[in-house]
Amino acid sequence: MKLPLVLAMCLSLLVPSFAFAQDSTSGSTKTTTSTQKKSTTTKKTRTVCQDVTVQDQPKDSHQITGMAVGAVAGGLLGNQVGGGKGKTVATVAGAVGGGYAGKKIQENQQAKNTHVERRCHEVTD
Repeated sequence: MKLPLVLAMCLSLLVPSFAFAQDSTSGSTKTTTSTQKKSTTTKKTRTVCQDVTVQDQPKDSHQITGMAVGAVAGGLLGNQVGGGKGKTVATVAGAVGGGYAGKKIQENQQAKNTHVERRCHEVTD
């Protein structure tokens, strides 16, 4: 009884369109056929391109140059004000304020440095 089942399994490997099943009541082998429809849908691909604005990577990402120039300019301006200890306080305040202003100015200028790239990718319909 096991021999027909083994033969049926071997035959099912050779002929994939047939499915073999063992009838549990009579012990005989049944042969059934199954058909599968193949999909005839073809997928089309196309290229989609778009222009993208990209921000350039700054060379001085910490805005050190703007901060240094602003601090020097602010210190020079603060040194022109007052006298004695007031002059020293004004110089320090001018340097700190100028450094902050210089950093922000350079940051805003770097944000304007952009270019346009054309980016393309495949789309399947």
